[in-house]
Amino acid sequence: MTDGAVTEAARVLVAADKFKGSLTAVQVAERVTAGLRHVVPGLEVETLPVADGGDGTVAAAVAAGFERREVRVTGPLGAPVTAAYALRDGTAVVEMAEASGLQLLPEGVFAPLTSTTYGSGELLRAALDAGARTIVFGVGGSATTDGGAGMLAALGARFLDKDGEPVGPGGGGLRDLATADLSGLDARFQDVDLVLASDVDNPLTGPKGAPAVYGPQKGASPEDVAELDAALAHFASVLAESIGPKATELAASPGAGAAGGIGYGALVALGASFRPGIEVMLDVLGFAPALSRATLVITGEGSLDEQTLHGKAPAGVAAAARAAGIEVVAVCGRLALPPEALGKAGIRRAYALTELEPDTAKCIAEAGPLLERQAANLARDFLS
Repeated sequence: MTDGAVTEAARVLVAADKFKGSLTAVQVAERVTAGLRHVVPGLEVETLPVADGGDGTVAAAVAAGFERREVRVTGPLGAPVTAAYALRDGTAVVEMAEASGLQLLPEGVFAPLTSTTYGSGELLRAALDAGARTIVFGVGGSATTDGGAGMLAALGARFLDKDGEPVGPGGGGLRDLATADLSGLDARFQDVDLVLASDVDNPLTGPKGAPAVYGPQKGASPEDVAELDAALAHFASVLAESIGPKATELAASPGAGAAGGIGYGALVALGASFRPGIEVMLDVLGFAPALSRATLVITGEGSLDEQTLHGKAPAGVAAAARAAGIEVVAVCGRLALPPEALGKAGIRRAYALTELEPDTAKCIAEAGPLLERQAANLARDFLS
């Protein structure tokens, strides 16, 4: 043993996120477990795949014992898609990317001005219909920048132009908004605890707002970004005429700019409360009791980088484990953090796949076997 953890009666908790583009969080847990047991046969390993509210959140809930439910909803381009949510004991985990995510767009196709969150509203309604009393609404990975207007329209709101006709889909349609009528919104939200789970705290508009920061990755040109920013600002001002100054205040609040502004729609009209996604998901997935059984925690994600330190899953796992006095090590595809930054985040050491295979394309293609090898190396350092 070279690095450190006490091995007597070792119990390992694997709580890692997906390696985006190569392995799901469940596959990461399986490969790490296999690698560990190659070195320490019979090692006690508990797996708890985690997510921070973005894509993969429903899968993590299902892996933790939630029931997967599927429903047909409107996709970001208006065509029907099959979306899943997770349900257990009156708590639903709804992932907006399932209905309105970039992953649903055809390769190379973007619609920054017209993509809609209508399907996310339909997904929330399905969770209500299934009897959910608490809804964790994970937002991230969106193809949309409509301020949640599509979602609210699916739930009974009406957004009309000067002729009394519904405005067009997407953020671009909001430039024609004259009247916002929220009186028809599904009343069940008054009795539901809706938690907006996100790893971003951007406001709705401005230099750090949804269009400026996230619009380009959804195909928005500089002109599109300017148009969307103006349209969302107009959306907030029309809502202020309808429901008062809170519409303006909430536009500047943390999380309003999450997932193309769907965070704003949830905050302003559905009574949502905003919490960092990984904190919410650790609660929902039962991380605390699993942590209490562990002597070593292994976390990770595809890229451990500066973003990781700002609310991503590994940072949340490490913070919780450090508070409990449990040592944490990480696995990742690539490592872009110096040891000091890892240490400050509560991670003792990280094992990157690129250490074994520097060719990125090969690394992604062979992520599973490489991860097993790195998990074996980890076991030799910390468990043998």
